[in-house]
Amino acid sequence: MPDQDSTDAGLQAIPPDTHNLADYERHASQVIAPEAWAYLQGGAADELTLAANARAWQSMPLMPRVLRRTAGGHTRTELFGRPMAHPLMIAPVAYQQLAHPEGEFASALAAAAQEAGYVLSTQSSMRLEDVADAVALDPLRGPLWMQIYIQPDREFTRLLVKRAEAAGYEAIVVTVDAPTSGVRDRERRAGFRLPAHISAVNLHGMRAPDPAALAPEQSALFDDLLHHAPTWDDIAWLRGITRLPIVLKGVLHPDDARLAREVGARGVIVSNHGGRTLDTLVTTASALPRVVEAVGADMPVLVDGGIRRGTDVLKALALGAHAVLIGRPAVHALATAGALGVAHCIRLLRDELEAAMALTGCATLADIGPGLIDRP
Repeated sequence: MPDQDSTDAGLQAIPPDTHNLADYERHASQVIAPEAWAYLQGGAADELTLAANARAWQSMPLMPRVLRRTAGGHTRTELFGRPMAHPLMIAPVAYQQLAHPEGEFASALAAAAQEAGYVLSTQSSMRLEDVADAVALDPLRGPLWMQIYIQPDREFTRLLVKRAEAAGYEAIVVTVDAPTSGVRDRERRAGFRLPAHISAVNLHGMRAPDPAALAPEQSALFDDLLHHAPTWDDIAWLRGITRLPIVLKGVLHPDDARLAREVGARGVIVSNHGGRTLDTLVTTASALPRVVEAVGADMPVLVDGGIRRGTDVLKALALGAHAVLIGRPAVHALATAGALGVAHCIRLLRDELEAAMALTGCATLADIGPGLIDRP
């Protein structure tokens, strides 16, 4: 773990050779315990999707415009009528105390300080109410959303959503692409287990389903676990119990994007779970434009997966995304320098986005369009 000596403000120093998100990854790999690194950094199977996500953005050439007026430009936008200083959000990542003792508390404070949106994981290692209280009075903070998995105990799920509403969360993000865990070889080789002092505190008290009595020829997955997996009917049920916008995370197929709209979801996040569920999935950069086309321009589409540079953000916006989310880079920064590191990580990405906009002739996000992408 990083040295916890701190200033009076409780901030760790950022290493002086930290100039981009890759630098934070390098530093984090040296301070996070190897078993935890395998869990936080690893992907499914051969990790082909994990690598392809970043490569897809990198291999997409930009076609800039020149001699355009960009003075006075800005990165402002909005989601669900909520003003945002820029289109950057922190993605839900479980068990952030694996990276730093202040975990999600530090990440949320950093996001608020940089006016970024923040999505808290259901598997947060800190109570959802405590995280919300930490940023509630910041007038400049970005949107605060709550991510959930629809649990086998539907009543517990309902109460979890009501807790999020009461705490001030502004949207419910339902992860829909993980009815079962991925086959994560790196994590298994490392023998990862959660330390005793870290748990999914927001799920304490949930009633686990009774295991099925299986015959020898039956599958523990198909004949037990998946009987509790959510369906489109559960999204309709969820829409009926909350006043908050519902955003579905993990949508890749345009037909699913259309179904999301039909069932009443207010937005979708194009995501392949950071390459952690099924390997060889389509990259999010490839899936994004097809999802945008499927739902139309008036439904917010967000994207995550492999975004490491401001140019990646620009490309995502050019392909129709309304905002982007970063996951692993925020954890890398958290491990390296706590809240200050996460704030710096967001600022780096925002500064790079502004530079990319200026160098492609875009004064505002409205100027960013598909013409900036050089297609063969």
